[in-house]
Amino acid sequence: MLCDAYLPSPRRVVYRMGMPATISDWTVDMLDALPDDGQRYEIIDGELFVTPGLGEFHQDIVGALYRRLHQYLVGHGVGKTMISPSDVRRGDRKRNRVQPDVFVVRLVEGERPTYPYELHDLLLAVEVASPSNPILDYQVKRDLYLREGVGEYWVINPDARNVARWRGRDDPGDVLSKEVVWNLEGMPAPFVLDLAEFFADALS
Repeated sequence: MLCDAYLPSPRRVVYRMGMPATISDWTVDMLDALPDDGQRYEIIDGELFVTPGLGEFHQDIVGALYRRLHQYLVGHGVGKTMISPSDVRRGDRKRNRVQPDVFVVRLVEGERPTYPYELHDLLLAVEVASPSNPILDYQVKRDLYLREGVGEYWVINPDARNVARWRGRDDPGDVLSKEVVWNLEGMPAPFVLDLAEFFADALS
């Protein structure tokens, strides 16, 4: 079971374009008006979450995972692998926008759902942990994704070279250091991620 007690508070304020840090009800239109400064801006029920610019290793891991998932899924008509920036919404679509690092969207009769996707369209969501804001990935997004019906959620930790995994809202979670096995309905075999090989390839 994973413990949240030692995680710091997520970064929830921004000082851009003269907007006061006291804004408490952000919208997607307000996010779109912000300058492109390399940071990721997401909102959940009008609350702003900011992730600093993504580093080189972060993108290496995202790319390596995308390639493996794409190769696994292509041609089966079950899911499509996506990477951010790609918008995912929920509920009040004007006050909710998240961008998982890597995710798999469910295909219906071989076709993707309407974009921007809904959280319940996701079969898998994956975040690469941000050292400056771990509670956003390990707690806030975990609770949101699993509550909204995402099939499975992973957080990849490049420093520890492990993956935290949850397979449902009531799952206390596992920290995996050898391999991750994803059993996806409709596929002829599970997706197996050998973590030693994966990190050696992604971070080389």
